[in-house]
Amino acid sequence: MSTPFAPAPFPLARPRRLRAQPWIRSLVAETTLTPADLVWPLIVHDGEEDAQPVPSMPGVDRLSPRAAAKAAVRARDLGIPAVALFPNIAKTAKDAVGTGATDPDGLVPECIRAIKDAAPEVGVITDVALDCYTDHGHDGVLEDRRIVNDATLERLAEQAFIHAHAGADVVAPSDMMDGRVQAIREALEANGFQDTLILSYAAKYASAFYGPYRDAVGSARALSGDKKTYQMDFANSDEALREVAMDIAEGADLVMVKPGLLYLDIVRRVSETFRVPTLAYQVSGEYAMMKAAVANGWLDEDRAILESLTAFKRAGCAGVLTYFAPRAAELLG
Repeated sequence: MSTPFAPAPFPLARPRRLRAQPWIRSLVAETTLTPADLVWPLIVHDGEEDAQPVPSMPGVDRLSPRAAAKAAVRARDLGIPAVALFPNIAKTAKDAVGTGATDPDGLVPECIRAIKDAAPEVGVITDVALDCYTDHGHDGVLEDRRIVNDATLERLAEQAFIHAHAGADVVAPSDMMDGRVQAIREALEANGFQDTLILSYAAKYASAFYGPYRDAVGSARALSGDKKTYQMDFANSDEALREVAMDIAEGADLVMVKPGLLYLDIVRRVSETFRVPTLAYQVSGEYAMMKAAVANGWLDEDRAILESLTAFKRAGCAGVLTYFAPRAAELLG
């Protein structure tokens, strides 16, 4: 038997000591994920059914305003601070300029009011873009096969005002038009909604991973061409910083990086450079991939959910939009 002063047979540093038991792993964890870090995206529709399954997104339903209000109550009870609304409207209600986007009695204002009646303490974030309302599936006004930037700004500013007037806490322009944050901020200030937050999709990339979402909101079949003339090139990183800087200068309170897991390097650069609340979106394609792997027995769903969402937080996210929000909150609760 060696004496207490004999040389140690191994190095004195043993990092595994800090991983030996659950209590010590919890105590020294550098990153913490809680339900308060989550935003639950809700696909809402103007159909008769309360819930309409989305085939490409197992476990996700299109919800009626009444069902969306119930979901908001569930979010509140799970500790999820906010929901985000994305509409699927009837094809017959769509036109070239997205008239339905500025209907004060339309689907999104109806959902906002229903949610605020049922769970007023839950934040409501609304998508500001025209793609769900246009018969061509683009986020802006289309003229001669070209998205017209400045004409689109007027439509977006009016849409944001309609949402704020209905009770939205946050308007979130996802269109990627130049100058839209300033146009929206000026419209809100001029109409007494200076306290309404703007969450800018400041770094939104032209991605293959939006496919299931476009199926969910009904814009997939309508979309003509692609969105590469206004959404960002996934080869670029510095461009994201320029976009974020512009949106902050125009009045954005929070910024978004979208998609999520494939763009955590962008999240890190944005959060460290600007020190503003930076959110990311675990988009439909990322969700669908995980669900498919789970269905095939290739992934443990609960472990994969928490690991992926913790990665967002570790990269610098203040919050994450994820379709896994209710399950994640249950696991974290």
